[in-house]
Amino acid sequence: MRLDGKIALITGAARGQGKAAARAFVAEGAKVVIADILDDEGKQLAADLGEQAVYQHLDVGDEDGWTAAVERATTEFGHPNVLVNNAGILHFSELAQTTLADYERVIRVNQIGAFLGMRSVVEPMTAAGGGSIVNVSSVEGLAGMPYLVAYTASKFAIRGMTKVAAMELGKKHIRVNSVHPGAIDTKMVETAAGGQKVDMSYVGKKVALKRVGQPEDIAKLVLFLASDESAYCTGAEFVADGGATATHALNF
Repeated sequence: MRLDGKIALITGAARGQGKAAARAFVAEGAKVVIADILDDEGKQLAADLGEQAVYQHLDVGDEDGWTAAVERATTEFGHPNVLVNNAGILHFSELAQTTLADYERVIRVNQIGAFLGMRSVVEPMTAAGGGSIVNVSSVEGLAGMPYLVAYTASKFAIRGMTKVAAMELGKKHIRVNSVHPGAIDTKMVETAAGGQKVDMSYVGKKVALKRVGQPEDIAKLVLFLASDESAYCTGAEFVADGGATATHALNF
């Protein structure tokens, strides 16, 4: 079991990439706290996964919520030694039309949520003898994308915070890495588009592998970083984008 003895807290775990990660973690022996604001979906997933998983309501932008989530993990299973900062939201808008409220909303979930998550687990992970923090950024944390000024800013911030945390926490045997997914078939784009169905097939045609990624594609990478197989990896960027960042704008 690749994650035997691991106690993980995964945010945004009720659906999409987080849900796929929770399933993969439990299958490999981890005990998992499924953290999200989607209570019904989160509770159902925990029930499906059995005694190795519990659900905890968590707004990642709330300090007190993080305190409660870490306490829940410790009470249920022991000191967490894996954190996956997966929760995120998307907002489409031209720079000139982006309101401060919308910008701050994205920053609060994506950037501040990751900051609070990392800060919250330093003490319990140190007590556990070390651990692994996996911060989910994006290909928009590597290069810009029109109409995504807030999202891109937040994902670049996660990339930078990851490196700072890796430098500070290495002496505590805590590894910190960032994951950079490309276009993945989840409901995040649909939610940002106001709930309307979005055809992602055209995106798949633009990348080298000629398909849109699936949540399981990212879950497998996250699992590797959570496991001891990645014991010498920290402060690094791991890209899973079907080849999107292998080229540039002049590619026809």
